[in-house]
Amino acid sequence: MTFEIKKIGVIGAGQMGNGIAHVCAVAGYDVVLSDVSEDRVKSGLATITGNMARLVTRGKLTDEERKIALDRIKPSVGLARLADCNLVIESAVEKEDIKRKILVDLCVVLNPRAMIATNTSSISITRLAAVTDRPERFMGIHFMNPVPLMELVELVRGIATGEETFEASKEFVRRLGKTYAVAEDFPAFIVNRILLPMINEAVYTLYEGVGTVEAIDNAMRLGANHPMGPLQLADFIGLDTCLSIMQVLYEGLADSKYRPCPLLVKYVEAGWLGRKTQRGFYDYRGEKPVPTR
Repeated sequence: MTFEIKKIGVIGAGQMGNGIAHVCAVAGYDVVLSDVSEDRVKSGLATITGNMARLVTRGKLTDEERKIALDRIKPSVGLARLADCNLVIESAVEKEDIKRKILVDLCVVLNPRAMIATNTSSISITRLAAVTDRPERFMGIHFMNPVPLMELVELVRGIATGEETFEASKEFVRRLGKTYAVAEDFPAFIVNRILLPMINEAVYTLYEGVGTVEAIDNAMRLGANHPMGPLQLADFIGLDTCLSIMQVLYEGLADSKYRPCPLLVKYVEAGWLGRKTQRGFYDYRGEKPVPTR
């Protein structure tokens, strides 16, 4: 029989974590949203509240459904309230050492039968599973950003992931109303293995003076019919996340074609991480975004 999931824990109330909590609550799951501070949890809940209100305005959700879904989400500072969850999804920053520490601490409090998933966009599922006490019940469940709007979820098995865990993960994604793509446990999986080198090449194109920020983004929007330009997309993802994924690809595949562009490194060192810091390849502090190069 497939493992039944009723209550979801989400670790990390940021951009991805609050989106995961949002879709789980709308799908009828009880959710515990956890982070390291009350301010972060409150910020995540505020984002969920605003996003659900917009869905009501667009007719995608009724006001009654919104109220019920919001009532399903319970805040938590720390990990203790995750103890009775059937599935806990780690959605912390894309840094392997931080994720490993969270997973070790989680196993101390979590029901031994519960599943653990990571929302990592690039890091080895097998390596992360190995630090837990249940690698056979560990899974990569990678949501796309923004989670409430994007249809795809990547499912990635580690070498030890059991069939019951895999089947339960597929059923979970189906209940969320999303479509899954199964990826092998290789650096960056499918989507980011293709997407991030394109973004990195766009940064190289800027770095080498082939085109300006606006020229590069307009060229890809109008010439390749992309919904947004690659530099605009990098700002949306977060330049620190883009750099982390490129580093995983470069180190994991040992191929120079994945070398992060020095300009991307420079922006991250400056703290210009995109929309979340108000500056990246565009400056977002005014009425409309302005290219920074």
